[in-house]
Amino acid sequence: MSEQSLPRIKPENWYRTTTLNDGITLIDEPWIKPFFRCNLWHVRGSERDLLVDFGLGAVPLRRHVALLADRDIVGVASHTHFDHIGAASEFDCCHVHSAEAHILAEPDNARTLADMFVNDEMFDALPPEPYAHCGYRIVAPAKIMQLEDGDMIDLGNRQFEVIHTPGHSPGGIALWESASETLISGDLIYDGPLIEDTWHSNMSDYAKSMRRLNALPVRVVHGGHFPSFSGKRLNIMIDDWLRHHEL
Repeated sequence: MSEQSLPRIKPENWYRTTTLNDGITLIDEPWIKPFFRCNLWHVRGSERDLLVDFGLGAVPLRRHVALLADRDIVGVASHTHFDHIGAASEFDCCHVHSAEAHILAEPDNARTLADMFVNDEMFDALPPEPYAHCGYRIVAPAKIMQLEDGDMIDLGNRQFEVIHTPGHSPGGIALWESASETLISGDLIYDGPLIEDTWHSNMSDYAKSMRRLNALPVRVVHGGHFPSFSGKRLNIMIDDWLRHHEL
């Protein structure tokens, strides 16, 4: 099916929200096929909320997801691939690891992988007109705050530690809440086919990051793609990955 024949979705129907446990809500774009569909993770805090990742950005995010309309939100990019930073410019400030801050400041379609993936194969239906693949561009956020390994994101009653997880990309991060044993893992690991061969992937870094996550006492994992899964499943997946890659 070509871009001309794919159906168009009204903007108010583009996003979907799914409430999970622990004050966490999944926001996603159901018209993007599962392999390409980014998970946006919203965490409710007592003083401010957290949003991890921003999706494609072809439909205004804050305008069409009521959950994001009124609260003070800490916006964090797990890394700078296009499907995770598309709507980052809608927020007052975007936090990202220092190793990829330069990409977020100038998010061209080559370095963000949009040139490689933004085509009909991504979609079951398209955003509303005038969206077209050839015109897809990411707008840089007005303000970028750099994160480093060990930084804490304070929501008032909840604190998430930044864990630098290079491998999928140099500035990939996971967020770890030790009190609830919750891991938001980005694209380093999720319960589906991993992408390990981007232009700035590194397998040695990937293995080190996998081992680091494997050592955490994780109860639940919310990945950058596909459904959430248990800490036990995380351990099995990482052990299998290391064995398969002989790393």
